[in-house]
Amino acid sequence: MIGSKRGDVTHHIRTIVTHVAHSCNIFAVYCFSLEASMTNKCMVALSLLASLAAWPALSWADGAPDPKAIISNASKALGAENLKTIEYSGSGYDFAIGQAPNPSSPWPKFNDKTYTRAIDFDAPASRMQRIRTQGENPPHGGGLQPIVGEQNQTQVIAPGSPQAATLPDELMMNVPYGFLKAAASAKDTSAKSQTIGGKKYTVLSFTAINKAPASGYLNDQNLLERVETKIDNTVLGDIPYETTFADYKDFGGVKFPTHIVQKQGGYPILDLAVTDVKPNAPANIQSAATPPPAALGSATSEKLGAGVYLILGGYAAVAVDFKDYIVVIEGPQNDQRAEAIIAEAKRVIPNKPIKYVVNTHQHFDHSGGLRDFVAEGATVIIHQMNKPYYEKIWANPHTLNPDRLAQNPKKPSFKTMTEKMVLTDGNHVVELYHLQNFGHNDGMIIAYLPKERVLLEADGFNPPPQPLTKTPAAISPFTASLAANIDRLKLDVQRIVPVHYPADNRKVSMAELQTAVGKGT
Repeated sequence: MIGSKRGDVTHHIRTIVTHVAHSCNIFAVYCFSLEASMTNKCMVALSLLASLAAWPALSWADGAPDPKAIISNASKALGAENLKTIEYSGSGYDFAIGQAPNPSSPWPKFNDKTYTRAIDFDAPASRMQRIRTQGENPPHGGGLQPIVGEQNQTQVIAPGSPQAATLPDELMMNVPYGFLKAAASAKDTSAKSQTIGGKKYTVLSFTAINKAPASGYLNDQNLLERVETKIDNTVLGDIPYETTFADYKDFGGVKFPTHIVQKQGGYPILDLAVTDVKPNAPANIQSAATPPPAALGSATSEKLGAGVYLILGGYAAVAVDFKDYIVVIEGPQNDQRAEAIIAEAKRVIPNKPIKYVVNTHQHFDHSGGLRDFVAEGATVIIHQMNKPYYEKIWANPHTLNPDRLAQNPKKPSFKTMTEKMVLTDGNHVVELYHLQNFGHNDGMIIAYLPKERVLLEADGFNPPPQPLTKTPAAISPFTASLAANIDRLKLDVQRIVPVHYPADNRKVSMAELQTAVGKGT
């Protein structure tokens, strides 16, 4: 008899457990047919099956969850089994990473009056369109502040473009199905159960395209609540990137979160309230009708005076020929641009080391090349408020995209200033000043060369593509502050070198700055 053979009972229990979909009813009948001596064992097995029934995505045949089954069940929970495209829209806020007014502040906020994103999962391709308005009042920080009126932004990643190759990494952070699709495509996806704050999750983990670990947290309804990964940042190194999805609603048979929050480097970069979702709407994503950005790397130079050179070909920098060394003013953008500036400085001023690089401020587009100068052996001249910040962030690992300093580690050397510093070899003179009451950045430094009557500045006056002939309807408070500081310091400026150099490569005069603030003749 069955009841007299314990091994047979065990075999039947295992068989039934592997067929969880039918187990509860079948096993209940089966247990009542056994002898009384086996009743307790059957009740234990029934309890086990009840627990399994609560987690239908899991396969316990080998003692571990089955990622494929979990992904399938999560896709079904979303109603996304046949999802090819999606368009979602709403409103909220975006935040400009790396553009904080000082090292201790979050990224500056902008209002997203409207926000629409279309995604083609199979292409893959993406198009984001939004209308932004000024969020920080008064303006404080970067990110193209101040916005006057409304600013229209469109970002397109077209099918087959170089960016499309890594688009799945971005989509997994933007929409739940993007994560599930990435998890299904990965070769090393694993799953586990985890309890966080008393709440049980099924965690899917895999290696993203950028070689960083990625994990998604599914709740007991098989809905994705959070995704975590890391990305490379030129300044910060390997930084955490987190997205939370909340308040799911049904849109045309597809469940979609109505609140999405993304964080990079510990601060929000997007806080979106979703009001409309269109599953499988025609995406029709084509390349944006704008020319590609100019390639970085090449550099040209112009002589501003004896031993003083303006270096262009990207963000502007100035190299000065001191008696025994070179001083470079600004190490912007990234390693590629920094290496081009270094090479050009050494070409026009041969056989001398670069001893100093002056950093105007800590915004990422102006500090992204500094690590390359440190690897070159230069001392970084900064406002004193930035020293602890750079010491902290430059100690971060750069494993996802190792730069020159990561490959050849070297302890950074700093020289700090507060209101004024003068560099001189008895011939050349570079005067560095801190701008007061300057909303773009609290530690902004300008460089004045009195012999040449040249002023290098960043983000105080960003000239338009063509010469300014009349005062704008709205005067930028940053430009007004720059002009006021020049007056306060009594600097005799003839020519201005904006780090954001105008597209026509013209010489920017002090007269044009005066026009920009309503003081032109």
